[in-house]
Amino acid sequence: MAEQILKVENLNVYYGMIQALRGISFEVNRGEIVSLIGANGAGKTTTLHTITGLIRPKEGTVLYKGEDITRVPAHKVVSMGMVHVPEGRRIFQGLSVYENLLMGAYSRKDKAEIAENMERVFAQFPRLAERKNQLAGTLSGGEQQMLAMGRALLSNPELIVLDEPSMGLSPLLVGEVFEIVKSFREAGKTVLLVEQNAKKALAVSDRAYVLENGVITMSGNAAELADDERVRKAYLGA
Repeated sequence: MAEQILKVENLNVYYGMIQALRGISFEVNRGEIVSLIGANGAGKTTTLHTITGLIRPKEGTVLYKGEDITRVPAHKVVSMGMVHVPEGRRIFQGLSVYENLLMGAYSRKDKAEIAENMERVFAQFPRLAERKNQLAGTLSGGEQQMLAMGRALLSNPELIVLDEPSMGLSPLLVGEVFEIVKSFREAGKTVLLVEQNAKKALAVSDRAYVLENGVITMSGNAAELADDERVRKAYLGA
């Protein structure tokens, strides 16, 4: 039986009087890539912010490795092994590539292991190695996305929460980003992915959930959802 790493139960989230999430429940098993797909404003980013401690739900629980983390602040969630790569990358523009990567390891004390992880990230992202002393703000959009993902790896996570990693990238770079997402799973990481490009997301995922107006309306095996006529019409342009 698959080991559950994340379980979300009956999440209700409000922005003032507006309800953004309506009793959503889902789970992620260790070693999986699981996607949340849906239109803009469906509640995907709100879901990720709630899971990683940036937003408090009005009701519901978030269990990580069996532990209730619903009220745990975001910085503590990182040291527990869950890392959030936010929409829009959010890199430190005025710091070098190397300094940005080091920021990912701020909660760690194991210097030798951090150095080893840094080498691994440079091996995986040769462009970051070439530009390690360059200011992060001078990188291209694709390089900044790689930096955000590399920075996440420096926290040595078990679960990587990715929000719209392909946003604003050229088709060629989009393909590259999804290869990186697949490589996370091959390295033994678990991935929860929110992505506007539903076709690409479903192609790399094991399972997926469809979010509409703050409600999960469909779920299942990613390949089966990609073949479902309702999903194809709504999200795959078929």
